[in-house]
Order: sequence, then structure tokens, then C-alpha cells
Amino acid sequence: MAKITAVIDIGSNSARMAVFKKTSHFGFVLLKEIKSRVRISEGAYENGGNLQDFAINRAINALREFLIIAKSLKARKILAVATSAVRDAPNKSIFLNKAKKELGLNIKVINGNKEAFFGAVAASNLLPNNNGISIDIGGGSTEFALIKNKKIIDKISLKLGTVRLKELFFDKNDIKGAKEYINSELSKLPEEFISNTIFGIGGTIRALSKSIMKKNEYPLDILHGFNYNFKKEEEFFNLIINSTNSELKSLGFKDERLDVIKEGTLILLQAIKKIKAKEIITSGVGVREGVFLSDLLRNSNYMFPKNFNPSVRSIEDIYQIDKKTSTYETNLALKIFEILKPLHKIDEKYKFHLKYAIKLSTAGSYIDFYSSHKHTHYVLLNSLNYGFSHEDRILIAKTIRYNKKKKIKKEYLSIYKQLAPEKKVLETLCFIFWLTKTLNKNLSNQKLDIILDEKDTLVVRGENLYLAKEELNKNLKYNIKIV
Repeated sequence: MAKITAVIDIGSNSARMAVFKKTSHFGFVLLKEIKSRVRISEGAYENGGNLQDFAINRAINALREFLIIAKSLKARKILAVATSAVRDAPNKSIFLNKAKKELGLNIKVINGNKEAFFGAVAASNLLPNNNGISIDIGGGSTEFALIKNKKIIDKISLKLGTVRLKELFFDKNDIKGAKEYINSELSKLPEEFISNTIFGIGGTIRALSKSIMKKNEYPLDILHGFNYNFKKEEEFFNLIINSTNSELKSLGFKDERLDVIKEGTLILLQAIKKIKAKEIITSGVGVREGVFLSDLLRNSNYMFPKNFNPSVRSIEDIYQIDKKTSTYETNLALKIFEILKPLHKIDEKYKFHLKYAIKLSTAGSYIDFYSSHKHTHYVLLNSLNYGFSHEDRILIAKTIRYNKKKKIKKEYLSIYKQLAPEKKVLETLCFIFWLTKTLNKNLSNQKLDIILDEKDTLVVRGENLYLAKEELNKNLKYNIKIV
């Protein structure tokens, strides 16, 4: 596979391009993302589905500059796909031939099932949850995929799109007709498409989630992985559907979304009820990432290897993590967690957070050694994009940020009260993190004999531990003895 790959997704509402760079076998980073609101479907649904000349020209102009960007970033492979509006257009060949002749760009028109597949590949690999139904609301269609244990079980595409509904119903103020049409299309979903969890893909769902985050004063400005309870937000959904444009602006929606957000919200509202979902998890990834991953993972059944995380790998690659030392310290930290369990009594699930805090703890050293804990905190909070919940990211980052503090002030966590665990959990992880680093201060990665004696003293036996003994005077959450 090429080192740098550009993926172009021409949707009914927007054309987008994402440029990815491989950092190792399965590791990758996003170099650039750009979109243009070409609205290639504008006027099509009222004209037999035919693409209009002005819309085609807008798309060609945007694609021309996309290719300039891809060339500047030295992309060696360009994958371009077109979805609902183009595939439904009787005159699609005019657009495709124009792109080929004027730009040298081969655009692959994908069917609805393939579009659903790409969205599901992205969601199943890059969100932390194993089970759910992905819903990708576009301008011309909406794709659904049933995911169980990160495997795509079934998929379907329905002719439900924001621009389609706008032109057929909302422009005529026929909300009742729009709802009847949506429910008629949703009746085509197979019976097994029932789930507590929805993975929400696409611009409509992202815009809706941003508005909910604003309303609820959500503490993280991170969209991917944001989740909310439907029942708590159902009233807000109905408020949006019945709002004027000025009211939508006050709710945080941008001008470019005003003419389709009500349509998209109505589609999502009816789909949630049909699927009987309770939780919506926002996906910042979709067709573009799915196309890229389908190419990257084509020889591994479109799944990352077990226990592999692309965000972790890319951080290790970019910040040159010493894997020998990080593996040693990770194992040591987990060992200490188990030995101290009779004293700290926190849940086993927090070993996950301790593991990645230790594993990636030196990332910030390449920015500034003296404030490495602060920089690592920032890097992990903002770079553990895939496979980690927001709660995971907060706890891992804060374990590194506050590892030298014996007591953590409540105000340090008050801003994250929606996401942070109880203070005792963070203090325990911080202590184990600090102790692990202290015991390996000389970077010898030596074998240590550690036990908890009958007096609840942690006894450590090893060689060349003078620096560790010196450091132990600074943090005595538990009784520790080095012999």
C-alpha cells in the first residue's frame, strides 16, 4: 500500500478529501482533511434525478483543487468514490467523463450496500464499542449496518437523505408527508436491526452532537466517541425539527447546515425509534476512513489484529517510544496493581488505563523533557482518537499529568466531572504509575521481587536501587521498603 493515500468521497451534499500517511504496518495518521459544499444533488430530485450543470461544475472545481492538495502532500494513491446522488443520476456519465477528461480522476460509483460497508468498517475498527448499528445519514440516502463483536453482519441502504427530503417535502412544508415517507422506508429494515446502540455517521449527526455538547456544556471539545442518552435528548430533537433558522443558529448550527439539519434530525429520530436504541455514539469517521481501511486491511478480513490499536501504534511511531522499556514498565505496573489490590480495592477494569498511561508515558519527552508529563497529557488526550472512550482518554491523560501528586485536589477534576472517575481511582493509578517509574529510574529493566508482607508493607528486592530509595521519600501513599 502507498505511504500516503488520498481518499475522496463525493456525497450528495459535500465532497470531502482525507489524506492518510502510514507510520508503520497498520499505523497511520491523518495529514489533511478538507471539504467543499458542492451540493451535487441540488435540483436533481425535482428533475428526475439528473445532475444539473451548475452542480457538476461546482464539483469539478472543488475536485481540481483537491488534487492539487493531494499532489502537494505527495499522495501516491488517490481513491475516489461517489455515492447516492451520482449513482441515482441517469446522466451520471456526463459528470464521470468530465472528471476523467479534465482532471484525470477515475471516480468509482459505489452502490448503497458498499457505502454502508465502508461506514461500518470505519465505525467497527475506530470506535471503542463492539456492538451496535451504524447509521450514515447523507444527502440522498441513509446507510445502516448491523455490527456484532466488531463484525459486519448485515447492511442496507435506504432512499432517505436530507437533500432528498428537503426538495420533496420540507420545501413544501409537508412535514407529515416527510414523516410518512421516512417510516415507509424504515419498514424495509430487516427484523434483526434492533440494538441499544447507534453509531452515528455523517455531517448531520456530527452537527447534532456538537449542538448537544454545547447545550450540556460538555467538557471535551472532541466529537469522535461522544455519546448521549436518547431519552434525555428526545425533546431537543423535536425542538430542532420545529425551529426557525434564527433559532437553529442560537442552538449552535452553522449556516451551511440550516437547510438540512431539520430533515436529518427527523430521519435520525424516526430511525432511533425503529431500532429501539437508547444510546447514540458519535463517529467522527465514515466512508473516507472506511475506503482507506478497506485498502489497508484487505488481507486481514477488514479488521485490525486482536489487541492492536492504530492510535497507540501511531503515537509509538511518531514519538519513538522505546518499546523494550515501555513493555517492561507496563508489566511492572500491572504486577504492582495486582499486589496492592487488597489495599486499593479498585476495579480490575482500571488496569486498561494504567497499561496505556505507562506504555505511552514518554511521548511528551520529544517536545520538552522538563515538562514531559504536561505534554504527554496533551498528546494522549488529543491523539488517542480510535478505540478509546472519552472517559478512557481523560483517565489515561490525567494519570500522567498528576502522577507526582500524593493528593489530587477536587478542583483539578471538577471540569471533567461528567467523565472522570472518583478521586480515589485516579490517585491510586497515579501512585502505581509513579512507583513504577521510580523503581525503574535507572532504566535497567531489571527483574524485581515484590511482595506485600503481613504488615501491608510493599517489599521490593533488587539490585542498584539507590536512586529509587532516594525518590521514595517524596511519596508515601503506602508503606514501601526496598531491600
